[in-house]
Amino acid sequence: MLPSLLYLLLRLLLRVPSPAGDRARELELIVLRHEVKVLKRKVGRAKLRRTDKVFLTALSRVLPRERSSSFVVTPATLLRWHRELAKRKWTRKTRPVGRPAIDAKLATLIVRMAKDNPRWGYMRIKGECQKLGLAVSATTVKKVLVGAGLDPAPRRDGPSWSEFLRLQAEGILACDFFTVETAWLKTLYVLFFIEIGTRRVHFTAATQSPDGSFVTQQARNLCFKLDERDVPVRFLIRDRDSKFCGPFDEVLRTEGIRVIRTPIRSPKANAFAERFVRTVRHELLDRTLIGSERHLDHVLRRYAEHYNAQRPHRGLHLRTPEGSADREFAPEVPRVRRIDILGGLICEYEPVAA
Repeated sequence: MLPSLLYLLLRLLLRVPSPAGDRARELELIVLRHEVKVLKRKVGRAKLRRTDKVFLTALSRVLPRERSSSFVVTPATLLRWHRELAKRKWTRKTRPVGRPAIDAKLATLIVRMAKDNPRWGYMRIKGECQKLGLAVSATTVKKVLVGAGLDPAPRRDGPSWSEFLRLQAEGILACDFFTVETAWLKTLYVLFFIEIGTRRVHFTAATQSPDGSFVTQQARNLCFKLDERDVPVRFLIRDRDSKFCGPFDEVLRTEGIRVIRTPIRSPKANAFAERFVRTVRHELLDRTLIGSERHLDHVLRRYAEHYNAQRPHRGLHLRTPEGSADREFAPEVPRVRRIDILGGLICEYEPVAA
């Protein structure tokens, strides 16, 4: 009842004639002001562009103060915008402080000289630039090289750690254990060796008790296989597992192989072996159930044949560990035959002769 009565009183009040005579314009202004109030409650703070600020500030200078309530912002905000416009008027562009930036081509040349000549220091590079008519200070040369991640001359000399490993990879072996849980929850241990240079892998027999006598015998078996290599093995990387006993290391030393133990709790130091464990689990062991030691030996032996002869490796530019020759690219797609390995867990493909 009360809302209806208030609504009728408001309608009678709005019907009172205006003394100015322009009643439609006044009603329109009332509607617009009320819409502004509604929008203020809905959207909160308005997001204005720079042109909007200039327009509203200019209107505030000519509109009487008693009419300032029609603006969507407070009078203090309008005054602040006016001060910012006046400040921008008297602002002058200044020159940047400090030395000018070095030319990008000169910086590239400095980095090129440092990489081509690892024994050159800052002064030597500065002298070479001076011979070419390029003015540069030793401090600038240092700044450019530090930004490019290059160390000073004594530490740039010689191959990096990755280059050293790549050069020595042909004579490095790595070994480690991994475990397999059978279908009957029996834990089996597998010792494997991987050649860093070729990625060729060698499995040993699975066992439930990998004691010192077991690993020593596997070291002897490995030495017989290594006698067929053209490049002798110089190093073997292993972790500090207690299963690698003294006789294991002694067998390898008699063959001229130096045993390198990784730091404590540092699996990345034996990264090639750790990465192979992930590979054999992802491609084989996580996808099949192992029944016994004999079953596991058969599965791993067949996987090793595939891994060494048919599986491409990124580290070998997508070649196989046995280094099979690349086929010539055929102008047309030939007929391809699929070979199932281990019941279809792994597939190999080869072209069919026409």
